[in-house]
Amino acid sequence: MLLAGLFCGLCLGMFVARTAFAADSLLHKPAPAFVREDLNHKKLALASFRGKVVLLNFWATWCAPCQLEMPRFVAWQNQYGPRGLQVIGISMDDDPAPVRALCAKLKLNFPVAMGDEKIGGLYGGILGLPVTYLIDAKGAIRAEYRGQVDLNAIEAQMKMLLPKP
Repeated sequence: MLLAGLFCGLCLGMFVARTAFAADSLLHKPAPAFVREDLNHKKLALASFRGKVVLLNFWATWCAPCQLEMPRFVAWQNQYGPRGLQVIGISMDDDPAPVRALCAKLKLNFPVAMGDEKIGGLYGGILGLPVTYLIDAKGAIRAEYRGQVDLNAIEAQMKMLLPKP
């Protein structure tokens, strides 16, 4: 029993260390600036959201965990938007048509822009999806989440960054 507990602790430690290592390159550093055109043909500049907490989510229409997160992001935009949250989606799909269709189906209430290798490279390479960053009101990356994660953990971290109601 003790050996099993020790083994699980080592596994967890390796997972946490790997996650922390992956995030070290951008964590607590200014979020890389970008300017894109969103799906509504409006300018989407990360810098224009300075003063807000930004949840920046890289996703794709073919990514099942991404689609599971989206309704929660819509709810958060409604619930926490008045307190200073801005959700931004970056679709890593090649074609905007299925992205527009999914955005309409899910009734996304936040801006979505098309991504590519260049914007992915700014954020250390987006090799798996989803990838979500929490950016504080001063523009620094405060958290990075890769893959399917506990959305309650993201929400707890996000709430700590938002002003108190």
